[in-house]
Amino acid sequence: MLDKIKSPADVKKLSIPKLGKLAKDVRARIIEVTAKNGGHIAPSLGATDLAIAVLKIFDPLKDKIVWDVGHQSYAYKILTERNEEFSTLRQFKGLSGFNKISESKYDAFGVGHASTSISAALGMATAKQMKGDKHYAVAIIGDGAFTGGMALEAMNHAGESQLKNLIVILNDNAMSISKSVGALQASLTNLLVSRSYNFIRKIVWKVVQFFPYRIRRRLILTARRLEENLVNTLAPETIFEGLGFKYVGPIDGHSIPRLVKILRKAKENVDGPILIHVVTKKGKGYEPAESDASRFHGLGPFDIESGKSISKPTETYSKVFGNKLCELAAKNDRIVAITAAMTNGTGLSEFAEKFPNRIFDVGIAEEHAVTFAAGLVTEGIKPYVAIYSTFTQRAFDQLIHDVALQNLPIVLCLDRAGLVGDDGATHHGVFDLSYLNLIPNWQVWAPSNAEELEMMLEKAENYSDGPVAIRYPRGKAIRATRKIAPFEPGKFEIVETGEKVAFIGIGKNFGQAEFCYNEFIKNHKSAYLINARTLKPFDTETLDMLNVEKVFTFEDNTIIGGFGSSVKNYYADKDVKVYSFGIPDHFIEHGEVDLLEDYNGISAEKNWEKISKII
Repeated sequence: MLDKIKSPADVKKLSIPKLGKLAKDVRARIIEVTAKNGGHIAPSLGATDLAIAVLKIFDPLKDKIVWDVGHQSYAYKILTERNEEFSTLRQFKGLSGFNKISESKYDAFGVGHASTSISAALGMATAKQMKGDKHYAVAIIGDGAFTGGMALEAMNHAGESQLKNLIVILNDNAMSISKSVGALQASLTNLLVSRSYNFIRKIVWKVVQFFPYRIRRRLILTARRLEENLVNTLAPETIFEGLGFKYVGPIDGHSIPRLVKILRKAKENVDGPILIHVVTKKGKGYEPAESDASRFHGLGPFDIESGKSISKPTETYSKVFGNKLCELAAKNDRIVAITAAMTNGTGLSEFAEKFPNRIFDVGIAEEHAVTFAAGLVTEGIKPYVAIYSTFTQRAFDQLIHDVALQNLPIVLCLDRAGLVGDDGATHHGVFDLSYLNLIPNWQVWAPSNAEELEMMLEKAENYSDGPVAIRYPRGKAIRATRKIAPFEPGKFEIVETGEKVAFIGIGKNFGQAEFCYNEFIKNHKSAYLINARTLKPFDTETLDMLNVEKVFTFEDNTIIGGFGSSVKNYYADKDVKVYSFGIPDHFIEHGEVDLLEDYNGISAEKNWEKISKII
């Protein structure tokens, strides 16, 4: 069936039974490709039927379809003229794992971070109304993204606007990445597990089974209608109706006939914005993903038959962080952990098991996570806030106003700092050194190996003079092969002494500094090799000690405003030439990190080529 789909127009031509067959083909295609490439398999399997129903009813070139985050949209990609390219998913120069305006005319909006779809769709719907365009804007948002404040801000505005061409589809699967949390999520699921609803539902379906086969078939549709009417009768006024939305649901998100009918009615009969509550199962159609949806939210290549990952287990920086925090928390009951829907991703699963009353998953709400931590500090609690570097950007104002201005000693643990690989531009954590560098009172530390990360986490425990940020990369943790000096805030580590030339690296990119140093001394007498470790406080004392003419700096952060910029500023009025190597001033696409570094001319080897010419 999938081979016959050359464009979304072909989906519209299919009968309802054939749409069901198409869903099976699409799921098989998603499993086939993600098994080789990795990716966000469980969310997209869960949303496959929904994607097909949306394309059956709406025209994605006239009606704007906005997928929140985008990790639910693989089926949409496949059915919008990208099936042949789908084998390149998340590969260098291939399809993105998220939606991008530059990738396809069918992608209405670029996404990758959560809770943005309703705001964007509302803007599109408003613009259409202003132009007299009668087509729709459709936001498809997961329940986890509804824990983000931006989604509720948009709902508040949309309800007041009373636009007739805005449809919000809430894909409720009780999961974001980790299990969804919070009062809002509970309100969405309480009805579905209520005793009265399930008791009456059971009776209705049991009665239907007593009828003869031919009559039973006809009554099934009636029973489904009864079920939906029952839900709407039992449901109290929802928060969505209070915000000015017409609420419809919950709807079985895997019944394509019901989805198609409800979406068609939403287009034809609704006067004002509508929210359609769709209930789906994450990982639908693939048993390993259904039974372990959290692991299959996003993972690398796996064996289709067993569902087991192909890559060998390895010690990651996230794991080092989680283990060390457990060790510290066992001795200090003031220590707590905070995460924004990333318990597994940030290495806090074991902490959650050992200290269930001392971990706080606040949902996809990074701004709240930071200010919540600031509140805890005022009562003597020591919070370690673990957030991916790219998502911490969302809490920039809170880092300034609620933490730094009051000089509150939270510990911000920035996972996935630097290039992260296959998730691409929306997920590379390449701005944190720059945006933290400009904020007073912040300490900013960057370990170059696992031992330094452990030392920094321990040092932060008793640091009380202000906030601390510790940033570390994604992937395999590097263990030191030399004796390393104890970590002291604001103090660089001089690994090798020399003269005239210095190679200074911070964080992961100390490895690049070390590579270039080793190449240099093959033909030169000596040079300095320095492990910076800390951006703030900035170690001017060590720089004062250096007898140098040329300095080369290395960082996995944008070249603007980060570590290299600080070194250049220090030497600006001195007779020293500084050359900085970091992330260039443009967004970097997805692909394996080594490939991206080589392609962008920022690998250790490419940097050495430039340095050798300078020297």
